Amino acid sequence: MMMRRKAKVVKIGNCLIGGNHPIAIQSMVKTKTADIASTVRQIKDLEACGCEIVRLAVKDKTDAQAIKKIKSRINIPLVADCHFHWKLAIEAIDNGADKIRLNPGNIYKAKEVKSIVAALKSAGIPLRVGVNSGSLPDSNSKNRPVSQRLVSFAMDYIRMVEKMHFNDIVVSLKASTVGDTIQAYREIAKICAYPLHLGVTATGLALQGAVKSAVALGVLLEQGIGDTIRISLTDKPQEEVKVAKYILEALGLRSFGWELISCPTCGRCEVNLVKIVKDLENKLNASACIDVTGPKKLAVMGCVVNGPGEAREADAGVAFGRKEGVLFAGGRRIKKVTPFNCIASLLHQLK
Repeated sequence: MMMRRKAKVVKIGNCLIGGNHPIAIQSMVKTKTADIASTVRQIKDLEACGCEIVRLAVKDKTDAQAIKKIKSRINIPLVADCHFHWKLAIEAIDNGADKIRLNPGNIYKAKEVKSIVAALKSAGIPLRVGVNSGSLPDSNSKNRPVSQRLVSFAMDYIRMVEKMHFNDIVVSLKASTVGDTIQAYREIAKICAYPLHLGVTATGLALQGAVKSAVALGVLLEQGIGDTIRISLTDKPQEEVKVAKYILEALGLRSFGWELISCPTCGRCEVNLVKIVKDLENKLNASACIDVTGPKKLAVMGCVVNGPGEAREADAGVAFGRKEGVLFAGGRRIKKVTPFNCIASLLHQLK
């Protein structure tokens, strides 16, 4: 069993991270923040698919002032992402943000940071020191590996904030390559006790981004490193949440109600298994009325080689043979099913 790194506990709205608290899933809305209706709609969609902390861009004063109205219509903690203009962070705090993310690459003057820290203290909310490989300053020696540059840049900023008697801090060190990301988080995990927000930045389109994120975050999480995660995809934010859930479930760190096992199919498969699995997944995603108590494992298998064994080991499963299948539940053979009624039969086993 993997041992989690024991990080300081930080409260973000109604969500606690660090310590033994579950690894929280984050995403970032991709709407214009000042478009309150669109932003709230996207956050509601994220809430519905399991997002636990949401971040939004604060580009100007109008965005910052929109936070108050957005907050009144959502249920999950809201993080304000502030760059370049330090007064926007103050404005976001005044309008009810649950956490502020600052980038040391563009808000770094001690006097400005001190003003932000004073506002954070007054509001009782935390700061994320969020360093990205694309925001490292030229003065940060390029002769060293990216991972070392990320760590040293973050620690310099953290020490400055600590001298202001503030330690309600979350840290992220995001590179665009898997190796740099893994090494940076490994290094900083050894020298600070703050909770770590994991992510690979600018990963690309859905499939490539999911793979890069799963490899990097999988390695770190398996080593006990990480307290909250965000999957950065050039795609809908809901897809980021889905990938995050898959990663956490694959490592046994979280369970979100059900797990679907299906075979890749081969020449032995005599049913349209791809369609069956996709239809089942859509039904599961849409079936909020199904009361799933505890984790559920469903198996949909296309042939008699591994099918019966996987279906028998699952909470419920179907193993197809020639044109029809056998339904299993709780390790017992229940009845024969067809490709047309197998989904309804499986869903019945969830109730």
